[in-house]
Amino acid sequence: MIVVSDTSVVTALLQLGQIEILRSLYGEVILPKAVEHELLRAHESLPPFLVVQSATNREMVRSLEQTLDRGESEGISLSLELSADVLLMDEIKGRDEARARGLRVVGLLGVLVQARRAGLVPVLSPLLRRLRHEVGFYISEQLEADVLNAVRE
Repeated sequence: MIVVSDTSVVTALLQLGQIEILRSLYGEVILPKAVEHELLRAHESLPPFLVVQSATNREMVRSLEQTLDRGESEGISLSLELSADVLLMDEIKGRDEARARGLRVVGLLGVLVQARRAGLVPVLSPLLRRLRHEVGFYISEQLEADVLNAVRE
């Protein structure tokens, strides 16, 4: 399975001390060069299963940068270049653009639901609380209820 990730999913899992969820679910996760740069501004190092690769279609990246940030632009371009199975991304504009280009997009909450269903996380609600309070990740009450309902919590 080829998985490319934008910054938000990786940085939130690093802050929660739960980055191994990605390795357990996907094995290797590919980061565009711009995402590596963003992550290393906030984190000392990255685990070895996060593999950095540059997007080669610079014209597509430049075009996407008209409306998206560099990490999202490189993530979409690289996902298309690699025929990725999944693009991990949370930002709405980026997700919409990726889906319009035929990519399958999963956000942080989707990753956590997969982890819960796979038995990697015994209970999801404490992680959601930590996301809100420690990471500053916004989750509406309705979305939280939907996520917890999806995992029968």
